[in-house]
Amino acid sequence: MALKRIHLVVRGRVQGVYFRASAQREARQLGLTGWVKNRPDGAVELVAEGEEDQVKDFLAWAQHGPSTARVDKVETRWRSYTGEFAKFRIHT
Repeated sequence: MALKRIHLVVRGRVQGVYFRASAQREARQLGLTGWVKNRPDGAVELVAEGEEDQVKDFLAWAQHGPSTARVDKVETRWRSYTGEFAKFRIHT
């Protein structure tokens, strides 16, 4: 299976609703590495790497997020896998 990297910007009601913690839990369950952070513009930004099928599952999750979130838009950019991350972290 191919290793992939995805860069997401999620917009909507995604801050203050445990989106980052939920994303970290989901990514770790899927065996992905990368990071998630809140952006000053109210969006949440994520980078995830791992097996292609798991990255696609993570993208599907990000399109709705946790039950407390309202996702209006997900900007998606596929990138080349780098292997630079040891785990999935929350940036503060």
